[in-house]
Amino acid sequence: MPGPLLDTLKGSAQDIPPVWLMRQAGRYLPEYRELRAEKGGFLELVYDSAAAAEITVQPIRRFGFDGAILFSDILIVPHAMGQGLEFLAGEGPKLSPTLIEAQLSDFTASFERFDPIYETLRQTRKMISDSVTLLGFAGSPWTVATYMIAGEGSKDQGPARLLAYRDPQRMQAICDAISEVSITYLRGQIDAGAEAVQLFDSWAGSLAPDEFERWVIAPNAKIAAALKQSHPDTPVIGFPKGAGAKLAAYSRETGVDAIGLDETLDPAWAHAVLPEGMPVQGNLDPLLLEAGGPALPKRIRAVIEAFEDRPHVFNLGHGIGQFTPIDHVEALLRAVRG
Repeated sequence: MPGPLLDTLKGSAQDIPPVWLMRQAGRYLPEYRELRAEKGGFLELVYDSAAAAEITVQPIRRFGFDGAILFSDILIVPHAMGQGLEFLAGEGPKLSPTLIEAQLSDFTASFERFDPIYETLRQTRKMISDSVTLLGFAGSPWTVATYMIAGEGSKDQGPARLLAYRDPQRMQAICDAISEVSITYLRGQIDAGAEAVQLFDSWAGSLAPDEFERWVIAPNAKIAAALKQSHPDTPVIGFPKGAGAKLAAYSRETGVDAIGLDETLDPAWAHAVLPEGMPVQGNLDPLLLEAGGPALPKRIRAVIEAFEDRPHVFNLGHGIGQFTPIDHVEALLRAVRG
């Protein structure tokens, strides 16, 4: 029997919204920090299927969330495409050579890098109950492209935006290549046990409206259509962080099944502009969860009430922060579940 999260993503509203949190498997958990200290760096954990499955399951054991999301990273796709990837302590991911310095044709693809990710999903599925929905994910082409072009996270994604304006044909080729690889990758995740997948477009908010149509909506529509063709029963969650007023067009034009909302969006506005009956996910501010206090349950109630007339997955507006106290997460669950 599918769990409440999968039912919700397929359009069935629940009396109590199911819960999972973006970045729920991570540094705020002492069991994660312990395993990471034992195993080494972040990328080593991602490619160690047994360790990654254990990390995926840790928050399910502790909190009983309704969804388990694959422990991995959106930059596995460029790594499989042949770009060098390392995670430096205190600096985040570094990709080399950048697509300012090199061409896609300079890379030698290593798609076998997806194999341990698929194995993580297979192992995780055996470790969780049928009522817990297993979620896979990939980065959306625009967001992945920003890292591939700059070689790292960048302020306002300037290098990628400049390339898109100066050489839109080259940017199109980059996004098309990422889209094709992502389709293969997500299909493999679903075949390995993922019951729903999320497209993370973390930097969608940096684009002007016309650019948003070309570099966010169009590539995500391509991926969603391909997944619907091969896996029509697998829900696709689109998460265009920072989309703002462009969210309505995204929801209509991409073909995704559910929409993730960041913390900057008014839930009542989102409910009013999104297609009737479309499942939503979100949108508590991760910093409010970290801060706690009386404002936390008040805001949780407001979010739930805003979406009481549509299928709603309770989540954060982005990933849980590493300094979030565990008792605040427990308070969130009490507030949501009554």
